[in-house]
Amino acid sequence: MKQELKNTMYENITRHGENLNKIFNTGLDPVKLCKRLRTLEIKANKLATDYCNGENGVTTDNWELKTAPIMEQVRKLLYPNGMTGDAAKDWCIFVNGDCRGYALKIRDEYVRANNLDIYKDWGGYGILAPDFTPQP
Repeated sequence: MKQELKNTMYENITRHGENLNKIFNTGLDPVKLCKRLRTLEIKANKLATDYCNGENGVTTDNWELKTAPIMEQVRKLLYPNGMTGDAAKDWCIFVNGDCRGYALKIRDEYVRANNLDIYKDWGGYGILAPDFTPQP
């Protein structure tokens, strides 16, 4: 990867991490936060893919059970001091079961209601861990 592309990628990652910190106030380094969330995104997207393809035993009946450990790790990152007591904020994140996009999202209603400066998909959902890898 050319250095210029790599620099742009890290600028995007840093900006995204800073935006996440403005929303969730994690106190974590923006790049480390994004990298940790990206790892969890990959795991969540794999579950969504398995769910959509009917593979590896992921079903409607066990979707919540399978995604719970990922959500627990996401919440530990985003809410390092525990839940805030603001139900809308505490429950605005979720794992999307549609494997055609990102899995870790912020509810579109929360994004709109709070005018969040965050990477979004076409539906207006906030994306917790977008892939900023430059495409050839």
